Amino acid sequence: MGLFDALFRSSEILGIAEETLEFALESSEATHPSEYMGFLRGTEADRLGMDSDGLVITDILVVPGTESNSVSATVKTNQIPNDVKALGSIHSHPNGVISPSNADLDTFGRGSVHVIIGAPYRRTDWRAFDSQGKPTDLNVIDVELPETEDFFDFTQADIDEELRR
Repeated sequence: MGLFDALFRSSEILGIAEETLEFALESSEATHPSEYMGFLRGTEADRLGMDSDGLVITDILVVPGTESNSVSATVKTNQIPNDVKALGSIHSHPNGVISPSNADLDTFGRGSVHVIIGAPYRRTDWRAFDSQGKPTDLNVIDVELPETEDFFDFTQADIDEELRR
């Protein structure tokens, strides 16, 4: 897809891939009692075998250098890539409150959907919000995610062999 196509594709967000949501729930729980923070990225629905126009949230980008504690997560904004796949943000609230704080609202300007996950990080402990902080629907879609790039497809044996060279 060329840049022209990317700029004019449908920006409707159809939902979040089930596997991506599960990853976010598990990551939030693993990060507890600190907040988990990432940025949502999408894939065109037709690339996922769907007969629809729009995007499905399939990836969560965790920005290097993100610092978090039990009440906040701070991202180094100069590390955030500026690309056409950015759809919004996702973060956890270890206190279990699933609504945006004033600080959250200040960061909701980038993207059109923002997800908050609350402790204890069960399948029902999350909610989506628009850029104004109003609750919005976000379907969970059971799709097969695209294969990851071969660059990241290696094992410890591959690393050991490379080091012996």
